Amino acid sequence: MKYSVPFRIIVKDPIAGVAMKVQKGKDKLLEPLMANGNELTFEFEVTVDTAGEAPNFLGPFAQGPKSARFIYVNTGKQAGQDGTMWDRRAKLSLMSISKERVESVLASKGGRFETVINGTGRDGGPVCATIKGLEWKVVKQ
Repeated sequence: MKYSVPFRIIVKDPIAGVAMKVQKGKDKLLEPLMANGNELTFEFEVTVDTAGEAPNFLGPFAQGPKSARFIYVNTGKQAGQDGTMWDRRAKLSLMSISKERVESVLASKGGRFETVINGTGRDGGPVCATIKGLEWKVVKQ
């Protein structure tokens, strides 16, 4: 069975003046739903097929092969911003989300998956590459 599951990504302390957007498909970008100086919030839905032993994440926000799906958070040029030196993408793996956790979100009224990442990387620039220790929590909307 295929279900539409809500997701939220919160980016804490993004770098001022540097665009961040979630990649949708190959070349579209999702603007933040909410942005202030300290935080960006993205909300979207991912189709999840629960027919197999492990969930299969589908749709325009799920990137990569079936065995290694992830979501991209693009920064600077990758986020469509001209005139910036930054050209990065951060990978947020979906592979830690079990079928049981998907079923938990589906069973809860108003539930969603949420993660919080730091917008600044260890080098002082925008966060990039695969985010280590990423945790997708089940929360109420």
